[in-house]
Amino acid sequence: MGESFVHPQAICETERVGPGTKIWAFVYILEGAAIGSDVNICSHTCIEGDVVVGDRVTIKSGVQLWNGVRLEDDVFIGPNVSFSNDRFPRSKAYPERFLETRVCRSASIGAGATLLPGITIGRNAIVGAGAVVTRSVPPNAIVVGNPARISGYADAEKWVEGESVSSALGSSTTDLRVAGVSVRHLPLRRDMRGSLVASEFGEDVPFAPQRSFLVFDVPGSEIRGEHAHRVCHQFLLCVRGACSVIVDDGSVRETVRLDHPTIGIHIPPMVWGAQFKHSADAVLLVLASHAYDPDDYIRDYQEFLDLRADSGR
Repeated sequence: MGESFVHPQAICETERVGPGTKIWAFVYILEGAAIGSDVNICSHTCIEGDVVVGDRVTIKSGVQLWNGVRLEDDVFIGPNVSFSNDRFPRSKAYPERFLETRVCRSASIGAGATLLPGITIGRNAIVGAGAVVTRSVPPNAIVVGNPARISGYADAEKWVEGESVSSALGSSTTDLRVAGVSVRHLPLRRDMRGSLVASEFGEDVPFAPQRSFLVFDVPGSEIRGEHAHRVCHQFLLCVRGACSVIVDDGSVRETVRLDHPTIGIHIPPMVWGAQFKHSADAVLLVLASHAYDPDDYIRDYQEFLDLRADSGR
């Protein structure tokens, strides 16, 4: 990889610079900053002393990394991205400690985005150009706008309904590429008295539920779920309105739009799931195979990936 390179017109006061790193003209790095290996820091970048930059990070021109910023390995920071470390800044008034802002591994921040202090950008997430990020972003999420809202998930395939649900009279099952996940088409019956959707536990719903709950009145910008279960199966169905579901087995991600009472999704244990893009009238029914047990929940995505790897899945 070779030694690091510092342009003659750059100022680098720290000795903590990894091999293969390139620091270009008009960069100013203060003493104490930790810069990893094979990092590319473009011109007109300022990095304060309490900053950690991982390996293989790209920082484009016009970026300031203030005290408390942490960039993990393989992160991309676009031109003129704005970080901050104090929620209520005043001239010559300093907090006891600056808030930590973390950009996790393989995440990308688009040009001109603004990140408020104390948030975390999750692993492999993408922040769109010009977005204003006011709170933490989940792993793999794509956020855009002001304030930033989830528009999708990185590398997620979109499951597309092949038949109009309004004409689906019989039940059927479509297996997704995510391990063990299936979309269930429930039978629809219509006559002059109205419509009916029925399901048989153990058949249409592939387990006997021990618990159910409804999720509703969710603002369209919010994300729900964001966890996996160790042993519990779930069956999700929008009885009114619509929402999108992301499922992730650590290798493959897919999104499914639940927009009709005949479409349900079975999520087995050890699959990460979340719901987003709720319509204003969305009512989501969740059936669970087990009674509530807080120890059955895996709420940290990295822990989920580690458990999947340990189990050889």
